[in-house]
Amino acid sequence: MNAPVEALPDAVPVADPRPALSARLMSGADYRESLRALSPVVYVDGRRIDSVADAPELLPGIQALAVSYDFALDPARARHMTALQADRGVVVNRMLHINRNSDDLLAKLEAVRLLCQETGCAQRYLAHDALNALQQASARLDDALGRTEYRARFAAYLAHVQDHDLSLGIAMTDAKGDRSKRPHQQANPDTYVHVVERNGRGIVISGTKAIVTGAPYMHELLVMPCRQMGPADADFAVCCAVPVDAPGLTMVARPAGRPGAKVEHGAPLFSRRYGQSTAVVVFDRVFVPWERVFFSGEPGEVEQAGAATTHYATHHRHSCIGARAGFGDLLIGAGALMCEANGFDPGEKANLRDPMVELIKITEGFYACGVAASVYGSADPHSGSWMPEPVFSNIGKLLLATQIYDMHRLAHEVSGGLIVALPGPDEDHNPATAATLAEVLRAHPAVPYDKRIEVARFIEDLTASYQGGWYSVISLHGGGSPAAMKQEIWRQYPVGDKVDLVERLLDRGVLHDEARAITRNRSAARQPGACCDPGCQAPGQPVVIEPPLSLRRPGHPDEPQSPS
Repeated sequence: MNAPVEALPDAVPVADPRPALSARLMSGADYRESLRALSPVVYVDGRRIDSVADAPELLPGIQALAVSYDFALDPARARHMTALQADRGVVVNRMLHINRNSDDLLAKLEAVRLLCQETGCAQRYLAHDALNALQQASARLDDALGRTEYRARFAAYLAHVQDHDLSLGIAMTDAKGDRSKRPHQQANPDTYVHVVERNGRGIVISGTKAIVTGAPYMHELLVMPCRQMGPADADFAVCCAVPVDAPGLTMVARPAGRPGAKVEHGAPLFSRRYGQSTAVVVFDRVFVPWERVFFSGEPGEVEQAGAATTHYATHHRHSCIGARAGFGDLLIGAGALMCEANGFDPGEKANLRDPMVELIKITEGFYACGVAASVYGSADPHSGSWMPEPVFSNIGKLLLATQIYDMHRLAHEVSGGLIVALPGPDEDHNPATAATLAEVLRAHPAVPYDKRIEVARFIEDLTASYQGGWYSVISLHGGGSPAAMKQEIWRQYPVGDKVDLVERLLDRGVLHDEARAITRNRSAARQPGACCDPGCQAPGQPVVIEPPLSLRRPGHPDEPQSPS
């Protein structure tokens, strides 16, 4: 638990045999039932929710999280959806795993893509990102302060989360109040979560977290700071774990997906099946015992606590790449189906093929950044766990954040105006209109009217509805705004090395000057992930040679087969 980095076990081979010991992996049904043991205070649309597990307003979100549990128990998906936690020798859900090598990062990226192909947004991967960031921050605190309890406390909590297969909500984004002022300068200190009392048993916190994904149907909330804190903000530099039904904790949430939309005949809309709730979470003197407090602004902690925020941002932006690639897969498949239903083969029609290729280029382009961030990841110097390469992670997230609108536009371009101009679904069953509509709105003779309309409404749901707008906004701002990613790219990218390159070619004899603004950022590798002295494969890293699931041809010999 407190071993130095050098003593960490070697990277686990790709074909690692699973040990007999396994954490308790819940099924989706087990997860739903586990929610009934909790009694959080949740309000949705002005009404108190008596039972989260049975609330129609939250059902799409619960069903989305249930997929992450069921996929982990599916032998065809287990390689990506579960992982060996080597230091404990147990198999755990991938969404709760601490990465040990580049293969773990690639597997996590693919696992998130698989989940989002099915659900649109998997949500649970935020727990993975926060746990990995907190593990790194705990090790950093120990090393900086010459202590051992930070690692030990986190390790005990990680074992608790993994062994019970918990879902964690990440309470990071504070309400913030006046954005021009720091936390300690706010007129109302409760715009940030902060420590209001410390005693021998633990701490008491108050304040508000503004955007907590999936909060009502999580088991616990992991409270983390949303920014770097200065000495005057010490009480706001707090990180702790809180059960969702802790006394003094209230959630004001929005419905998940579109549960209030009119029920369609036949299969429900995608967003009636899967969706995401977010909540404003108010902490009113919530007690947290010391064993669940990871740092709380004590002397020496403030200077290091910001690392948790920075590390989380990199992990989360890497995960977001997989999430939006899964969403892109839905648009690519639906766009091709719509072309066929309209009577066209996009391979034969350049005006359809070109936008379809553009949609593929965008999706696989930002996903390639995620792959690069995985392959060129590196061991954190304090914890030894594996960190995605930050430049590629931020570039991939920046691309998807700004190109999500192009993805919607391209889906609209290949689909035609019918996706928003169709009569309501009740007309499909109206004796006075159904027969006529089925006759005149059919295009491809081999595609029945109802199948064509089904795809059109699916694309409308994903791109031109309330839910479609929601996907755009979370893609733009989830994991930080584009400005934050641009700042991180500039901070991490070795521009100074490029300047040195041109200076050398120009043979101007300019001396190295650390005070020179454009040459401050340098890297021993001279390029993110490449050109390092040992080569592009770091010692001990497994070599991943199989193609990603999204690109494998049917019948590929390594493709897992679903059970019959």
